[in-house]
Amino acid sequence: MSDPTPSRTSSRKGRLYGAAAAIVVALLVGGGIVARNADHSEQAEFARANAFPTVNVMHPQPAEASAIRMPGMLEPDNEAAIHARASGYVARRLVDIGDHVRAGQVLAVLDAPEVEQQLAQAQADLRTAEANRGLAQTTAVRWDALRAKDAVSQQETDEKSGRLAAATALASSARANVERLRATLGFTRVVAPFAGRVTSRNAEIGALVNAGNGAASPLFTIADDRRLRLRVRVPQALSGQLKRGVVASLTVPEYPGESFDAALVRTAGAVDRASGTVLAEFEVNNTGQRLKPGGYAEVAIPMAAGTAVTLPASALIVTPKGTMVGLVDSEGRVTMRPVMIGRDDGASVQIASGLTPQARVIATPPEALAQGDRVRIVRNRGKGTADAQD
Repeated sequence: MSDPTPSRTSSRKGRLYGAAAAIVVALLVGGGIVARNADHSEQAEFARANAFPTVNVMHPQPAEASAIRMPGMLEPDNEAAIHARASGYVARRLVDIGDHVRAGQVLAVLDAPEVEQQLAQAQADLRTAEANRGLAQTTAVRWDALRAKDAVSQQETDEKSGRLAAATALASSARANVERLRATLGFTRVVAPFAGRVTSRNAEIGALVNAGNGAASPLFTIADDRRLRLRVRVPQALSGQLKRGVVASLTVPEYPGESFDAALVRTAGAVDRASGTVLAEFEVNNTGQRLKPGGYAEVAIPMAAGTAVTLPASALIVTPKGTMVGLVDSEGRVTMRPVMIGRDDGASVQIASGLTPQARVIATPPEALAQGDRVRIVRNRGKGTADAQD
């Protein structure tokens, strides 16, 4: 009879191998399920993290005291267009453009023969009127003496006195006419009303000049260029910093790299409705007469920083309700904050009000950003470097 022990041993080994294989299969299946679940969790977490837009946040920088640069126009302190007060022909022209003249200096002489003849006639009329007055006065004195003797009536005496009064009035009128014509004849000498420079000249030798024609071009234009007025239109938001005595610097194209001082003397005190600016007037000492009236100038006006901050222009959001920026709180929620722009330097802007240096501002806000949106924020480190907050 054979021994059953080897067969039992072989059967036991088979069962062991089968159990081990089942365990391995179970482990492989379980590990796959766990891996798939972990992968699904990571994908869900990644999806949740990317459901909100990622934005960079930054802190506004305190604005430094600087100068605002604005265009300006140089004008003479005093300027006058010289017209003729007498009609005639230009007989002599004594100055030309660019010449410096003194107050009262003769600029041109007109030939006005009609005025001379009118003056001669008026002088003859004056002599006649004075002779008539003298006769009337003699007659009135004589009749007053006769009336005292009761040789003539009071009526006749009063008539002689009345004729004296009428003759006196006619003589006064004739004298006034003579003085008027003499003054008119004096206007044939065109003189400078003040010291300055001749900036335009339209007087030509032999040209006819008609007095009283306001539409005609002036014979000369005189400008006092020893002191100039610099006119600058300053935005309303910055006009509050314009104080009398503030010294600005100006540059002109003809002297590159050189600046001139200008002191603020007055402002218009009102905002121009068309441009939203305030007209400021500076005084420029031009005794050297290097600056030209009517010229363009670039003006640098010092401005205090105050509570203003600066931001990159990309942080601004222009809406129908005005200019705003997006602020982010610690939970990643957006608050739309209206701001007032003080100065626009192109790449950066100065915010006059609405922000503090502690605010967290979205550097480049998405187009569809709205109040209350959630975002994935980026923490600011210093001036511009940032790392993402997970």
